[in-house]
Amino acid sequence: MKFASLVNNRKALAGLILFALTVLVAAFPGLFTTDHSPGIIGTYPINLGPSTGHLLGTTSYGQDIYSELIYGARQVLEIALIAGACATVLSVLIGITAAYVGGIVDELLSLLTNVVLILPTFPLMIILAKYAGQSNAVMIIVLVVTGWSYGANQLRAQALSLRDRDFLEAARVRGERRLYVILFEMMPTMTSLIVANFLGSALYSVLASSGLQFIGLGNTSSMSWGTMLYNADQMEALQSGNALWIIAPGLAIAVLSAAFALMNYAFDEIGNPALRPVRRKDLRKARKSARAEFADPANAENAENSEKGAGDVEVLADAS
Repeated sequence: MKFASLVNNRKALAGLILFALTVLVAAFPGLFTTDHSPGIIGTYPINLGPSTGHLLGTTSYGQDIYSELIYGARQVLEIALIAGACATVLSVLIGITAAYVGGIVDELLSLLTNVVLILPTFPLMIILAKYAGQSNAVMIIVLVVTGWSYGANQLRAQALSLRDRDFLEAARVRGERRLYVILFEMMPTMTSLIVANFLGSALYSVLASSGLQFIGLGNTSSMSWGTMLYNADQMEALQSGNALWIIAPGLAIAVLSAAFALMNYAFDEIGNPALRPVRRKDLRKARKSARAEFADPANAENAENSEKGAGDVEVLADAS
């Protein structure tokens, strides 16, 4: 897969720009704010409106909302990338192994995948997060346990269509081991689907982790966008006229989710040409080439001969 194909795709380019901006903010928060300890309570007067000193105002705890937003990006991004990567690895291991090995292994792994797939995800996450503890590690484990099955199902279906291809048969005839065939023969042909599954898992992790933190099942002392929403809800930010305390982290979650979603759609289009939209420029070129074909006398004569042949066939069919 070439980098040029990503840059030429508008969805991928928009998603990459939004994602790169989030990564920059998470990696170097000091470049965007002078307040390097936004979690300290009582630093500023409470419930201040937007100003040059406080771009988004302050919270009911006397914290700067803009600084909290900047420093909260790191935890959200870490959870999304780690949970997305772990869920993708689990999906690849289970989905491709089930399809390639087949038999009783395929039946058992498919049964496990389908059972996890039909479970009500969010209630299950709430139960696991409630009783397993409130930490980032527990949050990641909960997201991985509940988020791998959909990707495994997709990868299994794709691997089944590849299992009997000639290049895999040639690898088996050469005496290659199953692990080698899966890792170096089968997986490279599924790169776009694996990347799309990772982006989908990361998107799921952003939304699910923020939802769990919003209802108080995350680490409430940590700095993240979901915790900001939780604190704003506890202090009734909307009723006190401090709407930016809720709007800012909600908008940030939406932007990061949009970045993952756009890149996910782009990889789907790159991997499956049938999903690519037909551009007006390409449509015009196709029309021009079609007109040029019909304008060519040789093509016109061929078209006339083919019509004659079709007519003869119809006459013979009627006669019989």
